[in-house]
Amino acid sequence: MKLFSPGSIVSTPGAIEAFREAGELPWTYLIRHLTGDFGDLDPEDVQENVKALELGLRILSAYHLRNGTRVWLITEADRRVTTFLLPTEY
Repeated sequence: MKLFSPGSIVSTPGAIEAFREAGELPWTYLIRHLTGDFGDLDPEDVQENVKALELGLRILSAYHLRNGTRVWLITEADRRVTTFLLPTEY
């Protein structure tokens, strides 16, 4: 069950290339993000996301692609946009 709206879904060039190189599609990770599977976060960051859902703050998920590349998804507090990006692009 979707917990929040992603708004517009965008991606940085680095994230697009990372998915291409890994032979994966981003939609699997978007679904995980929207349903509360925030990926490879420590418990404190997961709790921050739970609080963010209640308070309308920014939500961050982090995932490792099959080839080991780490990708972030960030949904802004106003829920207007969700961005796929590499941590180095933040």
